[in-house]
Amino acid sequence: MRRLILFIPLVVFMALGVLFYKGLQLDPSELESALLDKPFPAFSAPSLSDENQLVTEQDLKGKPALVNVWATWCPTCKQEHAQLNRIAREEGVIIYGINYKDDRSAAKEWLRRYSDPYVLNIFDADGALGVNLGVYGAPETYVIDANGVIRYKHVGAVDEKVWQTLKGVLAEVSL
Repeated sequence: MRRLILFIPLVVFMALGVLFYKGLQLDPSELESALLDKPFPAFSAPSLSDENQLVTEQDLKGKPALVNVWATWCPTCKQEHAQLNRIAREEGVIIYGINYKDDRSAAKEWLRRYSDPYVLNIFDADGALGVNLGVYGAPETYVIDANGVIRYKHVGAVDEKVWQTLKGVLAEVSL
């Protein structure tokens, strides 16, 4: 009996090791969203450019689009920003921005300095919209269809490889 008790920590350690190893194999950019195939959450928030202009989920309807959660404090957001500008400029894709838990003046300056790929930018100062979307952190990018239904979620930077995936999803929801 005493020998059996000595093996319990070894068995527990091995089980934890297997779980950690399996966790390392997961891709954090492929986190499932509870909102997939559901309408974009209802919200009313000010525009980044004009605090008196309220934006709602209705403003995101009409055409398939990307919704990008970003912030000036996010180094990965700066990394992906040139790609978003290219997508908007060269591909003609509608991109809506959600400026997440940020400073309004810093965000406006950022867009002035690095160019603005967003058709519309929502100012989510307290992160309430982000909570309703299930945001893990910036950047995150969603594909929505013309009816405002979330069809895909990507966690992390949008680079050329990710863009090809997003482009495929946009093509599917455009049919």
